[in-house]
Amino acid sequence: MVKQVIREQLIAAGTAFQLLTRIPIPAQLPFTPQVLARSVVYYPLAGLVIGSIVTALAWALDGIVPSMPAAVIVLIALTALSGGLHVDGFMDTADGVLSNRPRERMLEIMKDSRVGAMSVLAAVLLFLFKFSALGTLLDDGLDWSEVAPLLALSFGWSRMWIVAAMVLWPFARPNEGMASLFREVRAPHAVTALAVQLVLVCGVAVIFGDAADGKFLCALAAQAVITAILGSVVCGWLSRKLGGLTGDTYGAVSELIEACLIFAVMMMVVGH
Repeated sequence: MVKQVIREQLIAAGTAFQLLTRIPIPAQLPFTPQVLARSVVYYPLAGLVIGSIVTALAWALDGIVPSMPAAVIVLIALTALSGGLHVDGFMDTADGVLSNRPRERMLEIMKDSRVGAMSVLAAVLLFLFKFSALGTLLDDGLDWSEVAPLLALSFGWSRMWIVAAMVLWPFARPNEGMASLFREVRAPHAVTALAVQLVLVCGVAVIFGDAADGKFLCALAAQAVITAILGSVVCGWLSRKLGGLTGDTYGAVSELIEACLIFAVMMMVVGH
């Protein structure tokens, strides 16, 4: 019984990493609705791993490579690690919801594999936003022991919110598309994903934060608040436009939260 539970959890964790990252997982894993539902609790961990690698790279480049090229290298690494999965969803969502068409037509546009003008414009602006925030961090001579934990956790929060969105808002296409594969995801999965993220936050606070450093702890709390507010506003707006959420919109919301949290980290630490 215990072995079976451990095996199921290992498969779930491996599935999360196979779906959200390009980190090699040497196994053929079943992408069934049941396995995918179990896998979502590991989304924050997958996000933190991506964030830790990207942050370590930024830390290593700081002071060695000029800030602007270093920011580009970090973005390339981030895209390579994630496979651009959520950027693709962000672009499809931009094409659909910014087309100013009826709901059904917007959903059709989002399924179209062709790239539209709005998706290109949105992607360029997204990358410029991330680039400017990362470039500022790399140009300010910061103490990376303070920046690193906040930056790495940003990627965990953005992935955690995907699970919350699956539970809190209906599917726009319940029987088709990527989102339909996650129809078994329920509130306990979202609560567990949040618990995993909070455990990771507490672990980071213990390792990097001085218990007396209220500023650091406030920054950790601010990330949770930003995620909840921004995620709720964007998901609510998209759900009203589309009659629910899709796999593409999960990626779009994750990208927006990630970008805004990187910007928030920059605002919290630069000049302070």
